[in-house]
Amino acid sequence: MVPSVSPHRIIERKVRTKVEAALADTRVVLIVGPRQAGKTTLVRQFADEGRPYITLDDVGALSAARADPVAFVRGIRRGVIDEVQRAPELLLAIKESVDRDGEPGRFLLTGSANIATVPIIADSLAGRMATIPLLPFAQSELRSTSGRFLDRLFAGDEPEAGQSPAFGDALLAVVLQGGYPEALRRTTAVRRTAWLEDYVSQILDRDVRDIANIDQLDRLPRLMDVLAEHAGQLVNNSSFGAALGLSSVTAQKYVAILERLFLVRALPPWSNNRLTRLVKTPKLHFLDSGLLAALREDEETALRQDRTRFGALLESFVVSELQKLASWSERKVSFFHYRTKDQDEVDVVIEDRRGRIVGIEVKAAATVRPNDFRGLRQLQEAVGERFVRGLVLHDHDRVTPFGEKLHAVPISTLWSM
Repeated sequence: MVPSVSPHRIIERKVRTKVEAALADTRVVLIVGPRQAGKTTLVRQFADEGRPYITLDDVGALSAARADPVAFVRGIRRGVIDEVQRAPELLLAIKESVDRDGEPGRFLLTGSANIATVPIIADSLAGRMATIPLLPFAQSELRSTSGRFLDRLFAGDEPEAGQSPAFGDALLAVVLQGGYPEALRRTTAVRRTAWLEDYVSQILDRDVRDIANIDQLDRLPRLMDVLAEHAGQLVNNSSFGAALGLSSVTAQKYVAILERLFLVRALPPWSNNRLTRLVKTPKLHFLDSGLLAALREDEETALRQDRTRFGALLESFVVSELQKLASWSERKVSFFHYRTKDQDEVDVVIEDRRGRIVGIEVKAAATVRPNDFRGLRQLQEAVGERFVRGLVLHDHDRVTPFGEKLHAVPISTLWSM
């Protein structure tokens, strides 16, 4: 079954409890994530007479915030400020305000660009602000399942297939839909694609201007198309730039901007002193598989007949689902990829604060062979007792053991555990 979204149904976001906890003990809480991921819907649930809602998408509010940020903030005892990246100068005024009055929960902010990575902002609000990511819907949110896949793996639980695994055409449909709420409300692929194309155009035309000065703004749509064709591959800024007549330095700058806008994600390489001949280049993914499919013009009928292009979509889908699971987990984890110069690889390496490792390889095929675990076995040997589990996630409906701590499992295990 492919879950749908009703305009009249509020889907419980699993990060809500983290937001509640942060507001109880932290002066400023910032929710960051892509536009149309559901940030406004979430923060409105915390707005009331004592905590009014203000959006900087409103022209009047934005003008006032930019003209005199100190006076703007002075008039707010407690408040919700939406799309704060449109007036980043507000954050210094907020720092002054919360330094004078350090009561928890004074400001609940949202940002559609990752302004928390800007050094001057991160430094000014260090110790005063909690940052919580909110990405488009995860499958566990749409299906009202526990969403404890990562927690259970690191706790040592055996992987489970669940009662209704999605595979074959059902899995293909899930991946092509992605997770943006507005896209999921469209009942046909044509309408979803139209919305996603408009979404990208609006972000590249407006939001980029809020966070960067770009001379060749008209190159960004073409860059998005180039990146879409390189999804699941190693980042190659020279190649990206050459396709657009840009230098590799400029291409790198533009890709970093798209990453700050939560459109793409560069997965850093994992390294270990016991392993040599490792590739030390990041790997490119998109934050939403539906958006990636729209940019690549990948349609369900064509992919059903020729699944060779499905692999990149599926891998970005898995990476995105894992990041969503991590966003509400109490366990702090980091994501990497592993590849050697001999082309042995693990698509996702997940490491917790104790240095324990879960390795995940993604396969679009229904059949898994022992050789598909080659990279996972290398990883297992390199980290020894710190290796928790190695999984090949693939298009199937049951769990198959392939050795100690190694299993082939359905993709849908991501939301069934």
